[in-house]
Order: sequence, then structure tokens, then C-alpha cells
Amino acid sequence: MSKVYSTEELIKILEAERQACLQGHRLKLAAGYSTGNPVIDRFLKSDGVQKFTAYQDFKAAVHQYQEEYQVSGIIWQKMTLNGHTLNYPTVDEQLIALPKDLKILIAAKASILEFWQQVTIGMDLYLSINSGKDYRQIQPEDVDGIVQRTEWAAIWKWEKLDFLEILLQLGWGQPQSAYYKRGWPQSGSEYIHGVKPGKRPIC
Repeated sequence: MSKVYSTEELIKILEAERQACLQGHRLKLAAGYSTGNPVIDRFLKSDGVQKFTAYQDFKAAVHQYQEEYQVSGIIWQKMTLNGHTLNYPTVDEQLIALPKDLKILIAAKASILEFWQQVTIGMDLYLSINSGKDYRQIQPEDVDGIVQRTEWAAIWKWEKLDFLEILLQLGWGQPQSAYYKRGWPQSGSEYIHGVKPGKRPIC
């Protein structure tokens, strides 16, 4: 049997291919002028569409490889904040989650939420609306309702000088399709931003 690539190797392969496509070493010459997304189409010239399509095709082949050989899309992260440390799983943004990965994400939801609650005490909370282009201030009890209707959670932080933003993603379905409801309704996310009092989210 030939060697099966690991999650880490697939991430490196995808990054190398992405760079090759960006530099024009890979083009899908048959690609037209439309990606199907008018926002992207506005900014891409025909060679940009060819680069973009070449990478998307390669990424789809990697996802098929993941499914065929059962290669996980999960990577483990560590976050330390205010004396609290969290080790948590997340799916690499270029890979898909296998059914076994989704079970790991679902099982980790409670510990991510507990960490989130500990490190956002006293912060102002905002819910992303309008595909992340605007924010509405919410209360901690509002988060509970969102938690109940979602399957898994992910977390990020941005820290700079006196600014701190902690982003909680509460999602369902396939994480790769859940970003700002790209795969709605089968996959989707709600984003909650925690910031210092008086500040506004920046991401």
C-alpha cells in the first residue's frame, strides 16, 4: 500500500499549491470569467479566475483524498489568556471535517464555551450581522440561545497593545462551509465578539 499523507502534510501540500496558483504556475485555461461570486468576479481578471479555479479544483481533489483515506482535517491549538489555558481542536480552513472530526468538535464545545465565559467576564459582546459587515451589542444571556441551536464552537483572539478581541464562532454542519453561512442552511455560523468595555470589534 502506498503512503497515506497526514493532516499536516496535506496542509503543506495545499499551501505549496496555493502559492503556485497565485504565482501563475497553475492555471485552469478552460475557466471563464465568472467564479459564480459577483464580489470575487469584480476583482479578478481572467488570469485571476484561472488561478482561483485551478486552486479550487486542487483543493476539491484533496478533500476527496481525505474522505477516501480518512485523513482528519483537525489541528490542535492552544490559547492562553488571563491565566486560563485551553487546548482545543479546530478544522484547518483548507480542509474538510470528516464525520469523526465533527464528533471531536462537538465533544469540545463545552470546554471552549467554559473558557470563553471565563475570559470574557466584564467584556462587551457583539453579534456579527449582515455577513460580518456590522455588529449588534448583545448580553451574555443572548449567547445561551445561540449555543442551544449550534453543534460546535471555535475561538480566536486578537491582541495588540491595549486592544483585545476574542471571537467565538458557534456553528453547525461542515466547518469549511460554515464561514458566514456559505453553506446555508446545511452549514452555518454565528460569530460573537468580546471586546473591552467601550471598544468595537475590528474583525
